[in-house]
Amino acid sequence: MRIDRTAVDGLSRLVVGRRREVELVLAALAAGRHLVLEGPPGTGKSTLLRAVAAETGVELVFVEGNAELTPARLVGHFDPAQVLDEGYTPEVFVDGPLVAALRHGGLLYVEEVNRVPEETLNLLITVMSEGELHVPRLGRVAADPAFRLVAAMNPFDAVGTARISGAIYDRVCRLSMGYQPADEEAEIAGRAAGGEVDRAWVARVVAVVRATRQHPDVRIGSSVRGAVDIVKLTGALAGLRGGRPTDWDVGLDAALMALSGRIRLHEGAGVAPEDVVRQLWEAEFGPGPGAGEAGHGELGEGDQAGKA
Repeated sequence: MRIDRTAVDGLSRLVVGRRREVELVLAALAAGRHLVLEGPPGTGKSTLLRAVAAETGVELVFVEGNAELTPARLVGHFDPAQVLDEGYTPEVFVDGPLVAALRHGGLLYVEEVNRVPEETLNLLITVMSEGELHVPRLGRVAADPAFRLVAAMNPFDAVGTARISGAIYDRVCRLSMGYQPADEEAEIAGRAAGGEVDRAWVARVVAVVRATRQHPDVRIGSSVRGAVDIVKLTGALAGLRGGRPTDWDVGLDAALMALSGRIRLHEGAGVAPEDVVRQLWEAEFGPGPGAGEAGHGELGEGDQAGKA
């Protein structure tokens, strides 16, 4: 694993901002530590780790954390058909992601670790503590010196999650990743758009997305992924309508599609997500072409009622 200042510089070109986080992740890996990345969705946890693996030449073994991730799925299994012919020999064992990472010295990346069953977490605790795994009928699987466990989680999501025990935190280093500054989010959205794009307009789109995180009716706002989707949608939608991506109505319709499903409102807010998105879009870009007009020229129900 190549971890030095050259790796930091290379990663800084691949990942927008996050130089401090890049340094901390590389330092933890170089020190032989396991790691947990905490932060809301869209803060670049997966992007950062994939870039680290690519830059350092380490195999990244990806695991999606959910309630179905049992120890057996993580460890692997003996192939039933081959067992009938050859018995329980090491050659017929099918490595799961954990055993594969242990053998090859890879980064085992477990997303949404707070959705993983307790018995599976206990297995990971044993591996982190002992540096090895004992599999029935297979025997001892020792961890390659380069093996590292990196887990990620959204600590603000309470649906379908469980509290991570102190035993986990006692065996990992923790890195908190919050939302990036506005200029970095604008750079991310601009890069995702590709080609020619009005960077000043992209910055205003990002301002709308960031405003969802502060709106009084919104419990959970959108990540920068919302801005990325708006920018991409406007390019495609403008082509279909024969307009420009920066047209007010094109942008609003793209924002409604990109953001209305991403934001979560407080109970009893009394408004729909679309109402919040429209309000924020108009606050940034003005009321649009014509009083009471909605979308691409058609009146919405609320506007029609207001005109009645």
